[in-house]
Amino acid sequence: MKEEKVRDILLKYQRKRDNDEYEMEKRKEQIYESIPEIKAIDEEISSVGLNLTKAVLQNTNAKEEIVYKCKEAMESLAKRKKDILLENGIPEDYLEVKYECNKCKDTGFLEGGKKCSCLKQEIINEAYRMSNLNRILDKENFDNFDLNIFSDEIKNGRKLSPRQNMLKILSVCDSFITDFSQDDNYNLLFHGSTGLGKTYMCNCIAKALLDQGYIVIYQTSFRILEILENYKFRKDDDSRINDENYKNLFDCDLLIIDDLGTEFNNSFTSGEIFNIVNTRLISGKKTIISTNLEPIKLAELYSQRTFSRIIGNFRILEFFGDDLRWES
Repeated sequence: MKEEKVRDILLKYQRKRDNDEYEMEKRKEQIYESIPEIKAIDEEISSVGLNLTKAVLQNTNAKEEIVYKCKEAMESLAKRKKDILLENGIPEDYLEVKYECNKCKDTGFLEGGKKCSCLKQEIINEAYRMSNLNRILDKENFDNFDLNIFSDEIKNGRKLSPRQNMLKILSVCDSFITDFSQDDNYNLLFHGSTGLGKTYMCNCIAKALLDQGYIVIYQTSFRILEILENYKFRKDDDSRINDENYKNLFDCDLLIIDDLGTEFNNSFTSGEIFNIVNTRLISGKKTIISTNLEPIKLAELYSQRTFSRIIGNFRILEFFGDDLRWES
C-alpha cells in the first residue's frame, strides 16, 4: 500500500482520538450541569493531585506523609464520585474516554511500537476498498443469503438435495465462525464446479469474522503467488510493501485461498503453497481453501505432503447442484 494511504489511515486514528476526547468532554458537561456535586468532586481531585505533584517534587521530611494523605483523599473522592454516579443510574466509567479499540487506545500501536491488530486490519480493509472487495462484502454476506435458490431435487444418485447439502454446509460454517478463537486445527476446503456458491460462502465467512475484529486476508491463489514472487525475487520496487504483504499471509487470523489450482503449477508453486498451509497449521492459524477441482485432482497437481496436510487438517465440503451464476 502506498505511503500516502498509510498516512491517511494514521490521520483517521488521530481524528478518532480527538473525537473520543470530544465525546467525553460532552458527557462531562452534561453531568456537571445535572449533578453539580460531581464537578465539585473533580475540582477537588484536581486540587489534591496538584498538592501530590508538589509534594513529590519538594524534598521535605513530610513528603511521604503528604503523599500518603493525598492518595488517601483521592481514593475517597473517587469512591464518592462513583457512588453518586451509580445512585443516579450512570455507569461508573461514563466520564472516562471511550476508545473504539481498548488495546491501543485508538493510536494504532501497542506498547513497544508494534502495530495493533485494528491498524493491521484497517490497512487490509483499505486494500479491500481499493480492490472493490468491500463493495462485494456489502452484498455477499449471511444477511443476504437465500437458501431458496437451491433445488430440493435429489439427482445423480446423491443422498442429499442441493438445498439439504447447503444446510449442512451452513451448519459447518456457523460452527467454524462460532468456534474460531479455539485452537482446534479447524480448517475448511470447499470444492465443486463454478457457480455453486463457494466464493459467496467465503465472502460470508470473511464478512462475519471481519465484523468481529479478526484479521482476514482473502486472495486468489494466483494473486498469492504474485505476492510470493514479488517477495522472493524483488520484482516490485517497494520492498516494504512486499514484506508486509508476504508477512500478512502467515500472520492473519484467517487466510482464504480462492481458486486453488488455477495458478501456474510447478515445483515453486507447490512448495510455496505447502509452506503457507503448513506454517499456518503449526501456528494454529485458520485457513479456508476454495477450488473447482476434485480432491483427487489436487493430489495430482501438488506434492503428496501438501495434499496430505490439506486432507488431514481440513474439513472437506462439496458444493453441488445447478450452476447458480451468483459468484460473478
